[in-house]
Amino acid sequence: MSRLDLFIDRMVSQRACLNHAAALTQHMAGPVYELGLGNGRTYHHMCSILPAQDIYVFERAVASHPDSTPPDAQVFLGDVFDTLPQALARFGPTARLIHADLGGHNAEKNDTFARKLSPVVAPLLAPDGLMVSSDRMYFDDLQEIALPPDAVPGRCFIYQR
Repeated sequence: MSRLDLFIDRMVSQRACLNHAAALTQHMAGPVYELGLGNGRTYHHMCSILPAQDIYVFERAVASHPDSTPPDAQVFLGDVFDTLPQALARFGPTARLIHADLGGHNAEKNDTFARKLSPVVAPLLAPDGLMVSSDRMYFDDLQEIALPPDAVPGRCFIYQR
């Protein structure tokens, strides 16, 4: 499979999983977290499918497209291992949806990072809250749930508290 095909599968799957997660959590209150802003495409999409939600972004340095840049008050700037505990202290375990697309091009490094990140992310989720990730995560207290039909298996994962 070409790198272009892999990229397209990831983008199609992200959109499908975010739409699915938004529908499954629409009855819930609580913040939404975007871990990694990048260019801001998924943040922009989440704003379009979750217009009434407070979406908080966790990023080392904001460098997104101007149309996809969150307000400063909704950005946790710095390393996620520092900023996620700050969010837990501020909001408690109330996140209804967390999306993470933090990996790079090295599968082994992505897996190591996911193993380290999983125990930091899990406490943030509210009961029935969902985590959508482009990488497999490793949770003791969250369950992987089925992907929507239009997602490509292995390109995105959904976990539920």
